[in-house]
Amino acid sequence: MEFQSPWSLLLLLVLPAMAYFQMRKKRTAAVRFSTLTQLKKCPVSWRVKLRPILLIARYTCVALLIIAIARPRKGTTLSEISTEGVVIEVVVDHSGSMGEKMDYYGQTTNRLEVAKKVFADFIQGDKKGLSGREGDFVGLITFARYADTVCPVVLSHDVLLNFLKNTEIVKIRQEDGTAIGDAVALAAARLKKAEEEIQRRKMQLSQGIAIEQEATETNFKIKNKIIILLTDGVNNAGEKTPLEAAELAKKWGIKIYTIGIGSAQRRGFFGIAMNAQLDERLLKSIAEKTGGFYGRATNAKTLHNVVKKIDSMEKTKIKSVQYTEYEEKFWYWALAALAVLAIEMLAGCTIFRKIP
Repeated sequence: MEFQSPWSLLLLLVLPAMAYFQMRKKRTAAVRFSTLTQLKKCPVSWRVKLRPILLIARYTCVALLIIAIARPRKGTTLSEISTEGVVIEVVVDHSGSMGEKMDYYGQTTNRLEVAKKVFADFIQGDKKGLSGREGDFVGLITFARYADTVCPVVLSHDVLLNFLKNTEIVKIRQEDGTAIGDAVALAAARLKKAEEEIQRRKMQLSQGIAIEQEATETNFKIKNKIIILLTDGVNNAGEKTPLEAAELAKKWGIKIYTIGIGSAQRRGFFGIAMNAQLDERLLKSIAEKTGGFYGRATNAKTLHNVVKKIDSMEKTKIKSVQYTEYEEKFWYWALAALAVLAIEMLAGCTIFRKIP
């Protein structure tokens, strides 16, 4: 608690002096006696002994009023964060070939698990150079033969990380494949509508509709829209070609970063050998057409380096403004002063009444 006018409290120093002079003040007797010897022998009632309480109550009332005048108040510090951020669609291949083994800092796991761990570090940050994407909207799309929106772009990354953690390699043979074009087209369409979606959520906030989001969403401004595409194969499924999808992304002002993961040779999840190789030329074309770049990852370390490069190129500026909201408390003290004064006046007219 603090006081808006703390100098007013100096008036409290006057009260002891007033009380001192009040006690020393000589009063003229209303009735004169020739001698008080016999009266001094009379017992003193409890009413007379406690009568100074009225004076104490009066000064207590004045003290409470002085505190009220000083305007006590309780402040709550609030933060308003204005963010000029990036909207990101992470597009991850989860076809059968992503089950191929890969090195993760000395441990052997599959490509998808490596991608999931590195992208989780990219989103939440780590101690190896990735600062995290706090303040950015991030969404997740996975694809094999079909592209699916696993998580829409969100500012609260906990739910996104949970979806990423639960992403698995496709288990149904008829759904296996690599539809790069459809995945990029879906991601681009999601990003195109991202700004409209953010505005809709702002309107819901202003109307008091409870939705799960961070407070920064109300001040979010889209700086860039990007797609991070990770795959280990060639486009062999879907309706749209990758270059058609890239053209759409370019038209809508979306930048695509492409990552080729694993070796050139691949084998399907069901053990069927596949002669197709990683189409690096296509991935480079997609990236260059939209202003991004292509990176090759053969293990967790090289994938981390590619993602780190993307992270450094797509920085987000967060400006935090703090302000204090005050709740006035003076009326508590004013009411207390009024209550003490009322009790003092009531007691003076009843219990401690004196004649004359």
